[in-house]
Order: sequence, then structure tokens, then C-alpha cells
Amino acid sequence: MRITGLGHAGLFIETAMGSVLCDPWVSPAFFGSWFPFPDNSDLDWDGYGRTADYLYVSHLHRDHFDPAILRRHVRKDATVLLPDYPTDELECELRALGFTRFLRTRSGVPFERDGLRMMVTALTGPGDGPIGDSALSLDDGETVLLNQNDAHPLDTAAILEFGEVHAHFTQFSGAIWWPMVYRLPHEAKQKFAERKRTGQFERAVRYIDALQGANVFPNSGPPCFLDEELLHLNGTGRDAESIFTDQREFLEQLAQERPDVPAHMWLPGSVATVSKSDCEVVHRYDPLEITYLFDHKPEYLRAYARRRQPELAAERAGRAPALSPDALLAALKEWWEPLLARADRICEGVGGPLRLDVDGTSIVVDFPARQVRLWDGERCRFTMSTAGDLVATNIAARENDWSNSLFLSLRFSAERVGAYNEFVYTFFKCLSEERIDYVENYYASADDDGEDVVIDDWQVQRRCPHLRADLAHFGRIEDDVLTCALHGWTFDLSTGRCLTSDRHDIRASRTEPAPEPEPGHRTREAGLEEALTG
Repeated sequence: MRITGLGHAGLFIETAMGSVLCDPWVSPAFFGSWFPFPDNSDLDWDGYGRTADYLYVSHLHRDHFDPAILRRHVRKDATVLLPDYPTDELECELRALGFTRFLRTRSGVPFERDGLRMMVTALTGPGDGPIGDSALSLDDGETVLLNQNDAHPLDTAAILEFGEVHAHFTQFSGAIWWPMVYRLPHEAKQKFAERKRTGQFERAVRYIDALQGANVFPNSGPPCFLDEELLHLNGTGRDAESIFTDQREFLEQLAQERPDVPAHMWLPGSVATVSKSDCEVVHRYDPLEITYLFDHKPEYLRAYARRRQPELAAERAGRAPALSPDALLAALKEWWEPLLARADRICEGVGGPLRLDVDGTSIVVDFPARQVRLWDGERCRFTMSTAGDLVATNIAARENDWSNSLFLSLRFSAERVGAYNEFVYTFFKCLSEERIDYVENYYASADDDGEDVVIDDWQVQRRCPHLRADLAHFGRIEDDVLTCALHGWTFDLSTGRCLTSDRHDIRASRTEPAPEPEPGHRTREAGLEEALTG
């Protein structure tokens, strides 16, 4: 099997039985904020796209789904491997680009096509991309590849049943806006960013340990930021307030923590020839170029930014003009109030008003009252602030997933009183009747099933209240705090309280008497609340 890195999560997989093009992305994403790192725009996109037998787009996030590349460079008679998602949005988007041949997969069920054995593992929780994320397993009879990209599969045993993994392409860098956009004290933001980087590394290692791939390739990240106002977010950011670990940093940390893991540098244009017993990686960059890329990253990014300025200017010019306050309120009221009327669990989960500041106009999304109205000065636990042209563009496009446009752009700021609330962002990901109805049904069906497991000296419910990860596999306990390694959510087991988000408490009881706390002992929960509230 021959695999070419296309940048970020992009792969071109060649076998004797056919080739698969995965997640090709070049165009600036999320209001022109994200670009692949390093630059991949000079790859032979016609060469990959015109020869691919299969197209696999893991999910609809714009750093995986690039309409411009798919329209211009990819043959329209390629067979699309369609993940088993609850909505048909991905298929509709691809059909609109001219694709007509779709192979509808069943999640976690292997199938054969033209001598290739494949399996798409689809994730469908509210936190999994825009109502969906997926991973691809591929076996050409000689080599088994796992393209995990951004997906966090719960059932690693099913992936191992598909076959011993010889090439594991795993996400390793952040893809979220926390904590960079939050108005927090400097020290708290540094601490949260460090914790986030640690958490994403630990999650990647959990999958590496569980899947025992013969070769590991850090893939699906990091993005870089080329707009002048966002340059400070690159890498670990200005004063270590950012979360975007690069390829070399991940490999160096992995070598320290797991020295026996055979991991390889993976860059745009890198080619790996992998078999059951061997792996050879050849880079298009020479060693000095790779050293320069990481040792002189600011200079590299400045030059990269100069090359891509026309695209940034075109993106800005293509935004809709900001609306007047009256027009803005009327548009959001007409759009969102019918959705709030259908969103019983979301509204209960948020439990209060959210203030949206748009160019000086303050609008309240009152979840308990199911209303969108002007702010009248009341205290709001959640506040978001952004620019009018960004909101107007989302309104004009009827963008049903603001995480896939505004939030991942990092072109907004936020603050909250207390812990993270998952339901706030779930609402902004589900701005259509179809999505609201799906996620409401998801929450209803995901209630605790009563099964418990024992971890250390605690008996806890088996399923994480967040997205039902198996805590027997993903849970670890330290100082009576349970951490679910899948997404880093934490729980104070002495009270059952979720320390990450409201309304996700856990059932827990100690299997033996608790030791007396030491004098002056300060709980992790108290430290977290202090940092959040400043």
C-alpha cells in the first residue's frame, strides 16, 4: 500500500485494487481563518483527484470538506464512500458538486468492493463534528490502514476485529476554540491551554495504545492562521495561550512517553510504502527544509501568509454586509424561535439566557422563555461577541452549524459564569428543524442505562454522561476526580458533580471508606471554579 500525505487529514491511498482520496483540503476555512500547515497548495491536485477510484469525506467540517477542490479537481464518477449519518447533508452537498455514485455504508460493518475490504465507523453524537464524524478502515489484502482523522470511536475492539493495524493515521492537534476566545485572566488561560494540550495528547496516546498500530502517523492537524489579526494563535500561541501542537512537538513528546511506538513525521507530499512487515517514508522536503519549517516557523508563516493574501481578501469581500439592529433581531427571531420551541432538552440544559453582542447590538437568546429579544440589562451566564458581517453572512447562507463557520474561525470572544455548558454549543450546531429534532431524540435515547463499573476504589456508571464513552476503558481517577479521556471531561466523585459542564452529573459511590483529607487540602473543583470566575 502506498499512501501520500495531502496535508491536514488528507490522504491519497493507492493499492493494486484501486485508490482512495480522503479529505482533500486546501482552501481557507471558517471565514478565512484556517489554512493547512505546512502549505499544500502546490501539490498535484489534478493527479490525485482525476485518478481516484473512491472519494471519502469523513465529515462536513470545512477543514475536511473543501468544495473548491472537490469541484475543480476530483472526477465526478468516483465512488463516494458515504458514512452512515442520521441526516443526508453530506450526500446533498456532494451531489450539488456533481457526484452521482454513492456507496452507502453501515457503521462498523466491513464490506468488500473490487478486492478491497473497507469499513467506515460513523459517530453521530452532538459533539461529533456537525452531526457526524467518521473513521475509515481499509485492507488491500497486504496492509490494513486506519484513517482516524478527527473521529473518537468508542468501540476500538470493533476496529481491531477488522484487522491488525499496520498504518494508523491519528489526530494529534487541537480543533476547538477553547480557551483562546474566552475572556479569562492570563494565568487561567495559560493553565487551561496547557491542560487542553495535555488532554489531546493523552487522548491520542489512548488510541495508539488501544490499537497497537505497527506504524503511527500524526495526521489531521494542526491548522495555521495567516490573517494578521489571528497570527498570535499559531502553535502554542502568544504566551502559551493556544493549543495547536505541531507534528514535531507531538513526535518528541510521544518519543518520551512511548519510546517503543514506531511513529513517523508526516507532511504534505510525504509518501509511505507500508506492508505488514515494513514501512518506508520519503518526504518531498529535504532534512534542512524540515528543520527550517519548525525551527523558523514565524518566518515560514509570514511568507506563507503573503502568498495567500488574495484568498483572504476575496473571503472578506464575499461577506454579507452587517444588518441594522432591527433587521438583525427580526432575522434571528424568525429563524431561531421555531427551533427553540422544538428544543426541550437543549433549553432545559442551557437553563438561562445567552447574550449575543453583534457590533454593539445586544440580543438575548432566552432559552427558558423560548424567545429571541433585545437585551434589557439582565445578568446572563453566557455572552458571545462578534462582528456584524460574520453574523449577516451566516444569516444569508442559513448556516445551520455555527461551529462550522463562526466558532472555529476564532473570530469571536466569549465569557461565562461557571462551567462549560454543552447545550449552548449544541444549539448553535443545530440551527435547522432536522438537526434539532435529531439531537433532541439523541439526548432522549442516551439516558443512563443503570450499568456500573468499578475503577480503583469507586463504583461509577459505565457510560460517560457526555457522549456515552465506556468509562471502563476511557476513565481514570486521581484525587477522587474521574477524567474521561475521550474528551477530557472531569467529575468530582465525592459529589457526582461534573466539573466540565452543568447538568452532566455522574452516579458514583466509593467501594471502601474514604480517607480523611489532609489539613488545608484544596479540591480540584474549587481551583477550577476560582479560575473560571477569576
